[in-house]
Amino acid sequence: MSKKLTISSIKKSKGVRPLVMITAYDALFARLVSQSADMILVGDSLNMSFAGKSDTVSATIEQMIYHTNAVCMGAKNSFVICDMPFGSYSDKTTALQNAIKVFQQTPADCVKIEGGKDKAQIIQHLNDNGIAVCGHIGLLPQSVRSEGGYKVKGKTEEEKISLIEDAKAVEKAGAFCMVIEGTKADVAKEVAEAVNIPVIGIGAGAEVDGQVLVFSDMLGLFEEFTPKFVKKYLDGATLVKDAVARYADEVICKEFPKEEHTY
Repeated sequence: MSKKLTISSIKKSKGVRPLVMITAYDALFARLVSQSADMILVGDSLNMSFAGKSDTVSATIEQMIYHTNAVCMGAKNSFVICDMPFGSYSDKTTALQNAIKVFQQTPADCVKIEGGKDKAQIIQHLNDNGIAVCGHIGLLPQSVRSEGGYKVKGKTEEEKISLIEDAKAVEKAGAFCMVIEGTKADVAKEVAEAVNIPVIGIGAGAEVDGQVLVFSDMLGLFEEFTPKFVKKYLDGATLVKDAVARYADEVICKEFPKEEHTY
């Protein structure tokens, strides 16, 4: 983006234009996506994309700080969000201690916390101490083990009411925007309409205030599985493997390096 967004401009975007959010975990990809994304999320999804883990739960605050610094170096003019990993905000004291680490040790613009009504007091506490917060409701990846898998939310009237209550609680606690994940599209639309801050969807339909995708999913680099909500904008894995295979062939046949590649 030519001009870095602020919390104020992000909030004002609601009802004006959809927000574009994408994940990045290093300086290289951050630099590439920063030209088009309004916000870059340093997601704990890096534990799956980078570390090969089956879920996000074992990500640590040290990992998040390291990758957030890398992203900020590559995209110095981007609004950067640091995911607070599992266990780093289990209570108000722990949450503030870890969020202060993020703010002191990185240039991140805010942190992201999973949870609705149950995390409202923590969001409020961070706000009261100068920490900007992006909320996250709906399907919560950090709760996948306790829930027995990735389960779509908003399938019942009770779940819909609870999600709307979650969104209102997160907004009241001071979050300037929130992610809603893995939620029935019609319900996500009602949730977005129930609050005055932007609601960014992932697997939550088009009638919200923006979208976020994991970069390795949308570029076709992650091959293990493809969630239903992901659109692949590039067959990245095939392109990379073909390029590496061509390189290997040229090395074996001594076609590389040629004179123009030699000092």
